[in-house]
Amino acid sequence: MSQDIATNRQARRDFHIGDTWEAGMALRGTEVKSIRAGKVNLRDAFARVENGEVWLYNCDIQPWESASHEQHEARRPRKLLLHRREIAKIRTANEIKGSSLPALRLYWKNGRVKVEIGAGKGKNFVDQREDLKKRVQQRETDREISRFNRR
Repeated sequence: MSQDIATNRQARRDFHIGDTWEAGMALRGTEVKSIRAGKVNLRDAFARVENGEVWLYNCDIQPWESASHEQHEARRPRKLLLHRREIAKIRTANEIKGSSLPALRLYWKNGRVKVEIGAGKGKNFVDQREDLKKRVQQRETDREISRFNRR
């Protein structure tokens, strides 16, 4: 079972998420300790394919206070560990105009840090309002059903 470290709720609001991929991250020791302390922010994090490799940008992992002489940069690009076929699928999904690869969540799996990235196409303001209306309507119908079942 996986335990969430951080989620990017803004990505699901701003993008229509299609396919998702799970990737490992190449991290340093101080980064892992900061992640264990919960000092991670995925708000603006996104992935990019460069030279046959996938890199995660703008993932903010704050420096660990108790580190000795060797410290990491908070927003350095981090390499994502994926299979060659997955990288090819990500590349084709990212080549579509208006699409991007936002980081959706960061979590533990078998003692390792994993990141979930998704192929997203940007929503406009009207789409966001429609999603909000659907959620409100669903909430109201659930309330009415529960109210009816209580009788």
